[in-house]
Amino acid sequence: MDLYFSDIEERNRQYNARNSVADFENCMQIYRQLAEQAKQRVVGLYDIAYGVSKQEKLDIFPSVSQPAPVFVYIHGGYWRAQSKDDACSMAANMVKHGISVVTVEYNLCPTFTLFEIVKEIRSAIAWLYKNAHRYGIDAEQIYVCGSSAGGHLVAMLWNDQWQQHFDVPKNVIKGVVALSGLFDLKPLCDIDQNQWLKLNIEQADRLSPIHDLPHPSTAAPLLLSVGELETQGFKNQTLNFYETCITQGYSQVAYLKDKGHNHFDIVNTLAEPDSDLFRAVKQMIQTNAKA
Repeated sequence: MDLYFSDIEERNRQYNARNSVADFENCMQIYRQLAEQAKQRVVGLYDIAYGVSKQEKLDIFPSVSQPAPVFVYIHGGYWRAQSKDDACSMAANMVKHGISVVTVEYNLCPTFTLFEIVKEIRSAIAWLYKNAHRYGIDAEQIYVCGSSAGGHLVAMLWNDQWQQHFDVPKNVIKGVVALSGLFDLKPLCDIDQNQWLKLNIEQADRLSPIHDLPHPSTAAPLLLSVGELETQGFKNQTLNFYETCITQGYSQVAYLKDKGHNHFDIVNTLAEPDSDLFRAVKQMIQTNAKA
């Protein structure tokens, strides 16, 4: 899969998510409205600190039936924008099906480096594992999902070498869902996004999930998807990651073909009980619970 394209100008276009939709502000308004509607329908515990900085906080939407599996969502925004406050559109649907939801906040580029952001996300998972019992969450059923930059961050959680540094088991995460993610960051090093990422090639390589895979025999299930209406750049990132995993023998990696969604509304389908994406996530959780 071509991740670099013909020249830098074309690469900028391929990795410009905002310009891939006709009305970005309308997409964001719908995203925020769905989050607000979910908050009105379920109980939420807000701004719980998982770290020492102001931004290291998370929101919990607990299931009534407890202890419950938990679906942890990490928002996108190209590592420099967006917030957990607008990222809970799926909460009501998940809670209705007996799944608690956690949305995670993290510090943003360029004030913080991507290395620091990855560390924060890993510390959030470690905190949740150690404190799950306080919120009616089953610590043995933690699933993570992210979209766009969040897709990259959950793919960095898929790796099996960080857990020992946070005193959690290697299998702390039981399933990963990465939507419209960026899995090889090297093509971003000489285009607009690097104005805030500030990565050189070596750093981009170290922060690329495609070069930081877990052992195939113990890897958690991974579900990948990308919007049908997205640019070829984002499609190629997902398909290249998927094909690399399959070629290297990852038996629990799946690709869900999307129908009719763009970079910003694919995640909204998790709020729909009959959507293909929600059904796939529910099946992942149910399969693990029976194992």
